[in-house]
Amino acid sequence: MLNSLSIRDVVLIERLDLHFAAGLTTLTGETGAGKSILLDSLGLALGARADTGLIRSGAAQAVVAAAFSVTPGHPAGELLSEQGLDTGSEILLRRIVTRDGRSRALVNDQPVSLNFLKTLSALLIEVQGQHEQVGLADPANHLLLLDTFGVPPEMRQRVAGAHKSWRDAAARLRQAEEKIAQAAREEDFLRHAVDELSRLNPQAGEEEALATERLRLQSGERRAEAIAAALAELTPRDRRASGPAAHLRAAARALGRVAAPAGGENPAAGAMAAIERAEEAVSEAETLLSRLALEAEADPRALEATEERLFALRAAARKHGVAVVSLPEFLAELRAKLAALETSTAGIAALTRETSARRAAYVEAAAALSGLREQAGADLMQALAAELPPLKLERARFLVERTMLPEAGWGPRGADSVKFLISTNPGEPPGALDKIASGGELSRLMLGLKVVLTGSGAVETLIFDEVDSGIGGATAAAVGERLARVARNVQVLVVTHSPQVAARGATQLRVAKRIEGERALTVVDTLDGPARREEIARMLAGEIITDAAREAAGSLLAP
Repeated sequence: MLNSLSIRDVVLIERLDLHFAAGLTTLTGETGAGKSILLDSLGLALGARADTGLIRSGAAQAVVAAAFSVTPGHPAGELLSEQGLDTGSEILLRRIVTRDGRSRALVNDQPVSLNFLKTLSALLIEVQGQHEQVGLADPANHLLLLDTFGVPPEMRQRVAGAHKSWRDAAARLRQAEEKIAQAAREEDFLRHAVDELSRLNPQAGEEEALATERLRLQSGERRAEAIAAALAELTPRDRRASGPAAHLRAAARALGRVAAPAGGENPAAGAMAAIERAEEAVSEAETLLSRLALEAEADPRALEATEERLFALRAAARKHGVAVVSLPEFLAELRAKLAALETSTAGIAALTRETSARRAAYVEAAAALSGLREQAGADLMQALAAELPPLKLERARFLVERTMLPEAGWGPRGADSVKFLISTNPGEPPGALDKIASGGELSRLMLGLKVVLTGSGAVETLIFDEVDSGIGGATAAAVGERLARVARNVQVLVVTHSPQVAARGATQLRVAKRIEGERALTVVDTLDGPARREEIARMLAGEIITDAAREAAGSLLAP
């Protein structure tokens, strides 16, 4: 429901705050008072095209805000939640238009796109007028309106479920066919790659183990080389060469020839003892190094084999664009693809049968739904036919056209296309609502449809502009009575020049133009009691209000 409308600096409106009640609210006033400005302002808040011409002279920007309350579970609240926007007991739509032509749209003071604002506002309010018809006049809504009028929800849910089941099965079949087609295109590659990798037989964790073993073997080889080099210094391979032990022995022999003084010791005895100890140490070192050489003997063939295996795994990984650690899993995937290719015929046949069965179930359910829609269309035409004559549309012929869609158009709502058509004059072929009927005729037709479809759809606020155009007397009274009937279920605002319609309102607002200083301003007053009777008398009598007009106004307002 529309709770309030706040307008700042729009054309003749400087500052205006309106509050609306449930039921039927009528907006009256002389031509040119500014009723259209109110609708234009509301249109801005709902996402209409911004026009800098709407900005009040001397103002930098125009601002309009419309506040709505919705019932729990309303689609508008669900839409806000889906977009991560704040939700609460009230939805505030705000639009700001500046002199440079820029505009901003906000919902609950959070910036949104203009398209989102339009989508949201379409769930909150419908406008039916001389120059704009949304909601009922939009063919995209006709199928849902017909279903809400005369098709049980269970039947629609059955069709939606059957469609999902069919499409899910079709998606599985399509995915299987795509996988098999891809596998068939890659069959030669698959067989070669599987054969190559199977011979390589990569194992989980093998790269890490091989790298560790390679480091160990490389370290052992370097150790063996160092020991061999040290041992070679002690025991030259060239037998003609003398090692340190031979040199020490030669030195000892030379010192042994040193003559000792009479009755004394060899003066070189100390040196000879040191040489003997050195020879023993060299001999011990030689023995220890020989033992180490035996223990640290390098295994070049093992290192070569380890490196060959490691390099082969890494080359295969590079070739197939995967990590070495993923080679076992990659081989399993290739084998699975080959297996799927080899066993594809049976799997595809089963999926094809399943998809065909689910399609048949959907076709059966959609056909049943089409039958219900055909009957609902006939009932809707009959119900509306009874509403048209009192609305001065006795020559009009309303049709519900249901056609079967091609299979590409089948969906969760069935296989039907539904359009509401009208012919306003005998002999004329029926056409789209907003193409055939005049503005006033279309507004009254929309009113008749709303009477018949009362309670259908999520929109809880309706606005009718000029619904009484070109009518009066009994027809205007019939329009007023039907507006009041619709207003029992939804909030209705109507801009009217008809006293019969105005008198039906639970609330009446008068739009007037006042001169303050040298500026014209549009103001809105809520009428009550005598003021309301005087306004309706003015609508009956014109410029000069007579007592007879006041008496007639009182009669219209009488319960």
